Amino acid sequence: MTLQVRISKILSEQGICSRREADEYISQGFVYLDGKKVTELGTKAFPHQKVELRNQGKINQQNKKTILLNKPINYVSHADDDKKYKSALSLITRENFEGSGTIESLSLKLAPAGRLDIDSTGLLVLTEDGVIAKKIINEDSEIEKEYLVRVTGALIDGGLNLLQHGLSLDEKPLKKANVKWLNSDQLMFVLKEGKKRQIRRMCELVGLKVTGLKRVRIGNIKLSNLSPGKWRFLKEDEVF
Repeated sequence: MTLQVRISKILSEQGICSRREADEYISQGFVYLDGKKVTELGTKAFPHQKVELRNQGKINQQNKKTILLNKPINYVSHADDDKKYKSALSLITRENFEGSGTIESLSLKLAPAGRLDIDSTGLLVLTEDGVIAKKIINEDSEIEKEYLVRVTGALIDGGLNLLQHGLSLDEKPLKKANVKWLNSDQLMFVLKEGKKRQIRRMCELVGLKVTGLKRVRIGNIKLSNLSPGKWRFLKEDEVF
């Protein structure tokens, strides 16, 4: 027997918008089921039915912005992380723009898609688009995150193999990682997950201490030559 599914979930699974965004669009009258406007939150549909985002809702979704920031140290990813420190969002100013073209408006409702520790630097994605956020931070995400990691200490026997697979954090085994030495004091990590202070904690388990950590890539998007503290918009032809 085929069961009905909430329309917000259907729109999310189709990659049209997030569930939260879908509920907002339903409230605004922009979602249609088999050609009829959906008027109630929680409305369900069968998989064979046609669910659409129309009119201004479709335009609003297409116009949502995503920003790439090279986060410096001493900035927190989320505004509510620690009131003692500045939020990365405070860096999104016209003066710090390092992209091409002109800025029409900075009245954006941005949220970080994943975190970077206060003492870590590099690529931070700030987005209005729930689809992009889900793609990056979903628990089952296949998006790679690449880091350059400076370390001190003495690696235990078999430590590199453990970093690649075999460690657990918070009593849960970690996914396989790609970890290799770049030089005598720097490692490259490529992960498909992002537990709190994951790389630092992984290194501690194998006898190393992280002295510097920089994220240089998320999926297909590289930090490249974006200066510390500067930002740019994600381009239309760029896909994570």
